[in-house]
Amino acid sequence: MIASVFKKSTPLNYALIVFIVMFFFFIYQIQDPSWLSSGVMLLKKGFSLLILLASIFLTSFIGKRNGLTKDTGYTAIFFFLLLLFFPTILNNLNLLLANFFILLALRRLISLQSRKAAKEKIFDASLWIILASLFHFWAILFLILVFLSILLSVSRDYTNWVLPFIAFFVVAVFFAFFTTYSNINAIKYFEEITQSDFAIDYFTNSNQNLAFSIYVSVVLFFVFSMMITLSHRPSTTQISYKKMIASFFIGVIVFLVSANKSSDILVFTIAPLAVLASAHLDYSQTNFKKEIVFIAVLLCSLFLFVSQL
Repeated sequence: MIASVFKKSTPLNYALIVFIVMFFFFIYQIQDPSWLSSGVMLLKKGFSLLILLASIFLTSFIGKRNGLTKDTGYTAIFFFLLLLFFPTILNNLNLLLANFFILLALRRLISLQSRKAAKEKIFDASLWIILASLFHFWAILFLILVFLSILLSVSRDYTNWVLPFIAFFVVAVFFAFFTTYSNINAIKYFEEITQSDFAIDYFTNSNQNLAFSIYVSVVLFFVFSMMITLSHRPSTTQISYKKMIASFFIGVIVFLVSANKSSDILVFTIAPLAVLASAHLDYSQTNFKKEIVFIAVLLCSLFLFVSQL
């Protein structure tokens, strides 16, 4: 059956996932082939593909490394299937970069459970999140996850609470030098990127409405399934799952707050949802249930991708 193809994490599975990602990426990009005649655009598209692949496998690594998922290819394939719900993300390099930096931060925060090099992990995570905010400002809300992680894991050392502010100061200093050297009006720049809008009436056609509706249904199934079964998960991973769920909801808040809203901004929710979906399949009692869930997501993603071409 289809789900069993990704039941094991093997080089062949990874090669298959890379092929699938490249195939659908090319299918979407070829709609407007004008970029083929521009060297700069070719580099931009190639870089976008590399960032996308790096994000997929980094998400898979986070899940497996921290015991959130088993050693399967489910996380990687779910990440891409969920992304196909909103294929315009493939053209948004800024959001792909911002999401990649958030994933680097999430990797450090989830591994904070070991309490080894806690200060370095907190500082690194804060730094990655603040860098992500330079590409999409409201990604800075993921600093909430930093403070939540400190509270859950290393709250007794008061110096840990100061580290995010130090990271912010470091980035601010470098950004000030950059804007001064580049003759950029920093005040005007921040006025533009810090705008917010809570309206969600941005959908331009019925296909986007349908994609959003089905995505919400998928979210309700996987997120609330995890929340209901969380107490039955291994005690060593429960805090990590809580951080992953928190990351998902912060991604939702980023989407709700952001101005110039589009479904692309939901990219911040895809990685944690992919991990939760993979964990659901890993602990499903029957292969039949795994197949039904996987095929349902697969068919929805393919239908929505084709409908938005």
